[in-house]
Formats: sequence, structure tokens, C-alpha cells
Amino acid sequence: MPENARILLVYPRFSGPSFWNFRETCTLAGARYPSPPLGLITVAAMLPASWEVRLVDRNVEDLGEQDIAWADLVLTGGMLPQQSDALHIVEMAHAAGKPVAVGGPDATSSPELYASADFRVLGEAEGVIDAFIAAWNAGETSGDFIAPKFQADVTRTPVPRFDLLDFRNYLFIGVQFSRGCPFTCEFCDIIELYGRVPRTKTTGQLLAELDALYALGYRGHVDFVDDNLIGNKKAVKAFLPSLIAWQKARRYPFEFSTEASINLADDAALLDLLAEAGFFTVFVGIESPDEDVLRTALKKQNTRRDIVASIEKIYAAGIVVIAGFILGFDDEKPGAGERMTALIEDAPIPISMVGLLYALPNTQLTTRLTREGRLFAGHGVDIDDGLGSDQCVAGLNFVTRRRREEILRDFHGVISRIYAPDVFFERVARAGGKLRVRSIKGSFNLGRAMADAKHLIRFMATATVKHPRLAGRIAWLIARGLFTHPTSLPPMVKMAMLYAHLGPFSGFICDEISSQIGAIEEGSWSMPERVPVPEPELMPALAQG
Repeated sequence: MPENARILLVYPRFSGPSFWNFRETCTLAGARYPSPPLGLITVAAMLPASWEVRLVDRNVEDLGEQDIAWADLVLTGGMLPQQSDALHIVEMAHAAGKPVAVGGPDATSSPELYASADFRVLGEAEGVIDAFIAAWNAGETSGDFIAPKFQADVTRTPVPRFDLLDFRNYLFIGVQFSRGCPFTCEFCDIIELYGRVPRTKTTGQLLAELDALYALGYRGHVDFVDDNLIGNKKAVKAFLPSLIAWQKARRYPFEFSTEASINLADDAALLDLLAEAGFFTVFVGIESPDEDVLRTALKKQNTRRDIVASIEKIYAAGIVVIAGFILGFDDEKPGAGERMTALIEDAPIPISMVGLLYALPNTQLTTRLTREGRLFAGHGVDIDDGLGSDQCVAGLNFVTRRRREEILRDFHGVISRIYAPDVFFERVARAGGKLRVRSIKGSFNLGRAMADAKHLIRFMATATVKHPRLAGRIAWLIARGLFTHPTSLPPMVKMAMLYAHLGPFSGFICDEISSQIGAIEEGSWSMPERVPVPEPELMPALAQG
């Protein structure tokens, strides 16, 4: 094979509606999708410089026959909710006579589902990409390339190919500082994919990525996609002063968001560093207000603490909290929905991702449910039925301890209450009152301000025509914020803009869950087949994954 191969990277479309796609908010703000495929553009940077590379993100553009005809090789892969489209891409490429290589977290977790691909590149790309490239250059036409688990040296990860992106398509751009998480949450697949010892890039690496974005003219929101940015506190604390210096030297061209465990609230110095670096939002997995549930789910870091007080400490640093909650755990007691709603209101947390427990492939939860004979068959298959595998409507893929319809009613109740318009906007206003956004000298950046203003002006202009009541509520929020807590106004408006998606999506969830409850009550819902319980001699291997 020629060493100047033409490579087409194709990012699969996410199936079904989702809490995370913010479709209508993107449309009103002039974007097409929240964020680009960071994994694929990072893989693109690992390919030989002599290879010509193109990218098609199916979430923002069409994949045409001419795109596939151009390529010598198609590379694709993604997460579970992208599975259906990833397999469709394999079929499209094969129909055109082109070979396909698949990778990413879903192929790594369920490689058997991707048997039709010519190449399977499984695990972290840094640990196996060189072997794949050598095989392709040697003329091999198929093969599996499996990286050693948790051993990829991320200090050798190159700067992603941000130049392959059209920034206008996205609300924000992602970067990654670390991989892995030190905790043991039973339902989480991150520790199975990336391990429990967080590995971090060097300060120079991450700043080089920001330099690349800056040089390409990007200004605005950058998301640190780490599954737990503070998994290695020592490393992130060593990095943040350099990030602060970088931001100050360029008058803060970026504002940052990330994901972190709730113990972030315990470290005032770390919160101060994050705020000074320009972090304005953090996603925190709270899961449940009930300590018994948290202990059973092995979410011990959330126990023995006042969740509301912890959130208030984060707000006091000027950082907005977005939170994740889950219903359907084994030790859940009646009234779980009411307690969850009360916590969301008391905190207050405007943007709360509430979902149903979903047993992902190769998690501790999946292993236990299999052993107990409770896991539904096809638990790792993304069915293209208009619902996808989003845990808001496709969760509970197992036999529940609590009555299924009771869990669904709790879920319906939480969603209907927290996303009622008046309740939501009042919660945004109260959260704004708790935020203590600091004024950092030299933090005004004209480019970033213009990018934010462009999004807001377009959003409000379009919303005034399409959703006048929404535009009116945001105008009310702006007026209220100007008189009460003006420094908190920018994050308040950003939270409010997300209601363009969250309002209709919450209505969709409630309709779908009502339908599921009705099917159970009418007797038209039948229990799916379950994964057979393994023979006793296979149990140790199952437990090890």
C-alpha cells in the first residue's frame, strides 16, 4: 500500500434524542451540535504526516458517496449511542468497496458487534496505533489491534487536528488533560476503559493545544472533557498556575467547563485556582440524595457529606454546578423522586441530568446483574428505534428490585417538576444569587466577548420569532440579574438558553415514560429475555472482565 494513503475519518451520528445534544439551543445560537469529535481528531494527529486526512462529522454534515469514493480507508467509531450509525457507516464503505477500521469506547467494550469491520483498533489509540499503521503499510487487509489496558502514555499524545474542524458548527470545543478516575462507582465504565490511576498530560502539552486553538482564531468556551479533572489533584494543582498565566497573557480568550467529583468542594484552594483560570461550569455526578443507595452503588465519595452545602461552596467560588442524578438503584426506597426533587430545588441546581440506571457493557454493575440473572439480553446493543440508548428513556435494562412502574413514576415526577418553566427559571435566578463570580483584572477579551454576544444576539433574535415566551423569560432573567447580581448574569443567561432544548426534551421524556407506565399497567409490556447466568467455573473470569 502507498504510504501517502487517503484517510476518511467519519464520526457517527448519535441515535435518538438526548439530554446532551441541546439541539434547539444549537439551532437558535447558530451552531449544529454542541461539540466536535475530540477522539477522532486526536487519532488524526497520530497518523503519518504523509497521509491525507479528511473528517466528516455526521452530526453536523452529510456523508456523501463522493467522500467515501475519495478514501483509501475509512476510520470510524464512537460511543454506545453512536453504534447504529457506526455500523451503517461500515456498510456504506463496504458497498463502495472500501475497507473500514473501527475503534473507540463502544468497539472496545463490545468488539463482537463490530465483526464486519476489516480492522478493529481496540483500547487507547496511543498504545496500538503504530502497529495498525505498520500493518496497513505492509499491505494487510484485516486484523485486530488491541492496546494493553491502562498503559497508554498520554504524555506522548499529539495536539489534536483542530484544523479539521469548522468551529462555526459547534457551541464549544473540547480538550483533555487526564484519563481515568480513582473511584469505583459500580455503574461507571470509565474505570473499565481507562483505569483507576489517572494519567495526565504535561503542562506543555495542554498549553500547546490551547495555543493551536488560539492560533486558529477560536475564542470562547473550551470544555475539559476529563471524566474527573481532579482525579489526580496534585497534577491539576501543578498545572493550573501555568494555565492562569497563559490566560492572563492573552486576556482570557477562553472560558472553561469540566467534570469533577463532589469532593472538589472540600478544597478551597483548588476552587480558587479553577475560578482564576476561567472555569465557569463543572458537572458533578450526585446520583442520589440517599446514602444507602450511594453506598450500594460504590459512590462512597458522595456519602458522609451535606450535598447542598458542598454545592454552595462551589457556587461561592463563582462556578456553576450541572449535576447528574440516577433513579433505579437496588436500595432505592419509596419517595426517592421527591427527595431528589427537593435536593435539586434546595441546592439549587438549574441543569440537572436525571436518568434511569443503565447497565453499560463491562461494568461492575453488568457483571453483578449477569451473575444474579437480572440483566436483559442485548444490553450493549443500540437499537435504532427513535429512542436510542439514552438513559432518560431507555434505561432500566435489567430486572429492578423496586417495582418498575414505581421507578418510572418517580422519574416522570422529577422531570415534570424540575423542568416546569416557572420552576426552572426561578431556580436559575436563585442559583445566580448564590454565585460569587469574581472580577479578574485583565480578564476581558474582545474576541471572546464578541463570540458570546454573537451567540446571544442570534439566539434572542431567533427565539423571539420561534419561541417568544422563552425569549420573554430570558429577558426577565436578564432584567432581574442586572439589579440583583450583575456579575452572575453571563452564566445565568447561558443556563437559561439551554431551556430551548431542555423544555421540549423534558416534555418528550414525560410522554415516553407515561407510555411505558401505561404499557406495564395494561399488561402489554413483557419482560425481555435475560442473559443466561454463567456456569460457576466461569464466574471468576466474568468478575475480571
